[in-house]
Amino acid sequence: MSGHNLFGPRRLSIVAFSFSFAYMLSFLFEGRVLYGLLEMHGVNVSAYIFAAMIAHFAGLLTCGLFVRSQSAAKSIMLSGMGVCLVATVPFFFALSSLWIIGLIVSGYFSGGAVAAWGFFLRAFTPKNDRIKSCADVLIYSNLLMIAVNVVAMNGSPFIGLSLAMLCLVIGIAFIWILPVRQENDQSKTFINKTHGGIKNPLILLCLFVFIITINSGLMYQVINPAFGHLTGLVSWYWAVPYIVALAIMRNLPMTAKRSRILYIGMAMIMGAFISFMLLGRKTSDYLIVDTLMLGACGIFDLFWWSILGDMLDYSDNPAQTFGIGLSANVFGVLCGGILGMSVTSIGLPGAEVAVIALTVVCVTLVMLPPLNRQLVLLLKSHTYLAAYDNMSQSQQKDIVRQIKTLDPLTVREQEVLQLILSGRSNREIAAALFISESTVKTHVRNIFSKYDVSSRAELISTLLKNQMV
Repeated sequence: MSGHNLFGPRRLSIVAFSFSFAYMLSFLFEGRVLYGLLEMHGVNVSAYIFAAMIAHFAGLLTCGLFVRSQSAAKSIMLSGMGVCLVATVPFFFALSSLWIIGLIVSGYFSGGAVAAWGFFLRAFTPKNDRIKSCADVLIYSNLLMIAVNVVAMNGSPFIGLSLAMLCLVIGIAFIWILPVRQENDQSKTFINKTHGGIKNPLILLCLFVFIITINSGLMYQVINPAFGHLTGLVSWYWAVPYIVALAIMRNLPMTAKRSRILYIGMAMIMGAFISFMLLGRKTSDYLIVDTLMLGACGIFDLFWWSILGDMLDYSDNPAQTFGIGLSANVFGVLCGGILGMSVTSIGLPGAEVAVIALTVVCVTLVMLPPLNRQLVLLLKSHTYLAAYDNMSQSQQKDIVRQIKTLDPLTVREQEVLQLILSGRSNREIAAALFISESTVKTHVRNIFSKYDVSSRAELISTLLKNQMV
């Protein structure tokens, strides 16, 4: 199968995105290359970093407005990365207004390119493998970033910048040879079966991502500067626990309960900030704090990247869904960074920073059970609907007969149930059976009562979970 071929479309899209993303990580997005260049000129680093991040956030958020097909996605990735290449050139010369303009332009267009990759993730990676494609992209791009960081921090930021731009050129070359496939209308069919689509689960996921990544912003502004004197170690070790956590998560069996691992991740974040509060600033202290913090970041990043990857099947615009989801991550880091700056400027002690971070974790702990429930019901019920559609009528009737109800269904309730399982809304059921919508609602309530469930998703899950092939 081409997806497993070394130069198949799936592998091409992963390599193309990994090289492009490595440029963003090492230069644009809290990149050590950018820090090195700005510190050489003794300017306010934060203003430049935040400008790039705000522009990146805007690019992620708005890409879906003008990218509506795979060919448009390829065009925006090529043109966006090309613009980034040109906008990075002024950083080889003396500090000027072109620097801040270049960062804003690069930030915006790189955000658009990241969101546009959602089209290729959906087209070239089968649904159950998307967690692996997302993990591969994050692992490869971070390995490349480490190589660039080591050069920038231990050698010259200019050589680091040259390597970051080389990553970008290689990324563009791979994007150029990416094939464009005509996608079928399956995703639009799914939209009609979602009773409101993925809007509510996506909003809840974005809120969760935003809140948990406030801690990443705090890390950049509070923890990292505290260990700034360990330049050699920080340059290569910083992202190692992140990569290890990704590799472990990537290779877990499909049956593993990943939601439990999220609780481990939260405990690691708590441990990182408590360790930061109690320990000193020696090498051993840095290893403990960074291992806990970045390991947790790896767990959470792969969680929401892969969930967004699964959601793409239920979206008519993958660039929009992927962009909105990842923009919540950037916005969280941005707000955490501003919070971290405020904390640093007023000289808040480590203990109080830890209290802020732990409060954030507590809020996300409260959010996790309802988020997990929403996502499980969304993703499983849609899988069930797809499977149900592919069954013969006799198989469909057998499913309904096999599950015992508290009271027998009436003939009309059986008809309504069949239409619910076909993904029809109340209005569509009313039109199909020539009855009023309020009558349909009464039948639906009765059906819920007889199956002892409280929602459509729970009903579908109860009826079809044993039928999955």
